[in-house]
Amino acid sequence: MFQDNPLLAQLKQQIKESIPKKEGSVKATEKGFGFLEVDSKTSYFIPPSYMKKVMHGDKVVALIRTEKEKEVAEPDELIEQSVDRFIGRVKMFRDKLNVVPDSPQLKDAIRAKTRKGLSQNALAEGDWVVAKLIRHPLKGDNGFFCEISEKITDANDKIAPWWVTLAKHDLPNQEPAPQSSWEMLDESLVREDLTDLPFITIDSESTKDMDDALHTVANEDGIFTLTIAIADPTSYVAQGTDLDKEARERGFTIYLPGRNIPMLPRELSDDLCSLREEEVRPALCCRVTVLADGTIAEDAKFFAATIKSQGRLAYDNVSDWLETGSCEKWQPTDVIAEQVNALHGMAKARMAWREANAVTFPDRPDYRFELSEDNDVVAIHVDARRIANRMVEESMITANICAGRALRENFGFGVFNTHAGFAPEKMADAVELINSNGGETSAETLETLQGFSALRRWLNEQETTYLDNRIRKYQAYSEISNTPAPHFAMGLDVYATWTSPIRKYGDMVNHRLLKAIIRGETAAEQPDEQVGEELALHRRHHRMAERDVADWLYVRLLKDCVEKKTVFTAEIFDINRAGMRTRLLENGAMAFIPGALIVDNKARIECNGEQGIISVDGNKEFQLGDVIEVVLTDIKEPTRSIVGKPTREFAVVAEKAEEKAEQQTEATAKSE
Repeated sequence: MFQDNPLLAQLKQQIKESIPKKEGSVKATEKGFGFLEVDSKTSYFIPPSYMKKVMHGDKVVALIRTEKEKEVAEPDELIEQSVDRFIGRVKMFRDKLNVVPDSPQLKDAIRAKTRKGLSQNALAEGDWVVAKLIRHPLKGDNGFFCEISEKITDANDKIAPWWVTLAKHDLPNQEPAPQSSWEMLDESLVREDLTDLPFITIDSESTKDMDDALHTVANEDGIFTLTIAIADPTSYVAQGTDLDKEARERGFTIYLPGRNIPMLPRELSDDLCSLREEEVRPALCCRVTVLADGTIAEDAKFFAATIKSQGRLAYDNVSDWLETGSCEKWQPTDVIAEQVNALHGMAKARMAWREANAVTFPDRPDYRFELSEDNDVVAIHVDARRIANRMVEESMITANICAGRALRENFGFGVFNTHAGFAPEKMADAVELINSNGGETSAETLETLQGFSALRRWLNEQETTYLDNRIRKYQAYSEISNTPAPHFAMGLDVYATWTSPIRKYGDMVNHRLLKAIIRGETAAEQPDEQVGEELALHRRHHRMAERDVADWLYVRLLKDCVEKKTVFTAEIFDINRAGMRTRLLENGAMAFIPGALIVDNKARIECNGEQGIISVDGNKEFQLGDVIEVVLTDIKEPTRSIVGKPTREFAVVAEKAEEKAEQQTEATAKSE
């Protein structure tokens, strides 16, 4: 009799409207319950029954009810759906098709169908697929429902880490299609013949896409003449062609552990444009004077040329030769030795200048995966950044400063790498933090390039990286802009990359503008406003993809370390209220240490993410930047996550705390 009763419906609506509401984001947990995160300090518990109506990350309006004397949130209205396209694995329940999302926060299987043209018979249990969420409970639908649009690969494919990750980030999984033939463009561009100059390349031994070669003259007065020759793919790829459009859509060469997917066809990147030893190649060049104190003179000249590298050198060989005076694997000729020594001298001058006037960062090693032929992880190699790496780095930075100046002065536009220093809304907090830790600065000072650079140099002088780690959270993100602006994080007034055009589309854009300068053109076509945003988005997805594949491979490599109780050295790089994230220095893997594995009594521990400190029994025990010893306690293959704990025990501290509490109790009893 109560069915479709308008009075009852009206009463329910009135009751509902009287219930307090809060807007926030849903945060799921592994145990089925969740939280409504209203802001950084306010959250409400979401019981498992209510979590069935939402997914992790959904933005919702929730009813705040009191149940069993506890405030809980019941999601009621969907503001923004967090999941649309997602990656998952096929799961069959009673012959019904389901997909289990590949996400730590999304564990429940979702009922599914296949798109038109994709047969369910082509799918097996555990296969990796791309799916789209097409129904949501808060939209009035009866539960979640998705449509499978694509099969990625089979359940047990060993190459799954790469295929699945590329599909997850919607990235291409193969190189651009090759062309039947290649013709040189820019025939009207006059090229200087520099094939007699002893240019050298310095790269990793496995590098095929060599995009920079260097020639250095050390003059008697301590001044250096540096010529940077860069591979010239725009001599083969015309603006606006299909290949140019595809390069823009890709943005960058994708570098993943064990493999790369080039932005341009390998015929260009690894052959026709690669500055290979003893091969004549077209190049775009910059010749500039570096003074004895490392200052870059204002005489940079850009020009087109043909060059022939006379030495294909490797980072480690050059570093061994410079650092120890010899190298078992390699001995340079007199001509090449002269080039290496001159480049070394120039780099030392530039490093000294940047350390005194701009910003430098501590060298961190690169971690390189060694894979077997069937894609198993054999080992992880730690490649330290040595003197040869820094020599090339200083040359490229010099070249990009010169390009930034040229584009700024000739056109006022290009593709510039910029960084604004501190985020404006976080400036006051940054100043307070710095001054409360021994610094002396102000917002007005930090808003200047000189003031920000001085701060970074001061942070480099500190005994620990704790303050540096905290300060970074207040900084803005680096951006890619069409107009020139300072790069605060590097301490430079302008910076435009052009030194990796076979790997970065923005560098190809700058090549075309630099060629316009070489031709003497007073006007050029300005890059459209979307280029910078597109490149920044590509860069973000590529970095996430590289990290995701690495996480997968780390889990494969380290899964036996839990039982072996292997001890690792780890650096703390993030602290939140749940625990701390650490990086294992032996291999670069990220391991999370939950507070419960530091001490098992929640009352004893406080994880303060804002201050970057973890306290036990009221005493500071860990802080950002600390290097500690850890053992791994769990390897979770489905979520590619690693859990660890400190080797350090806190039992003695606990005994002292209990003893102190007993003494206080006795003292209180006596006083009464």
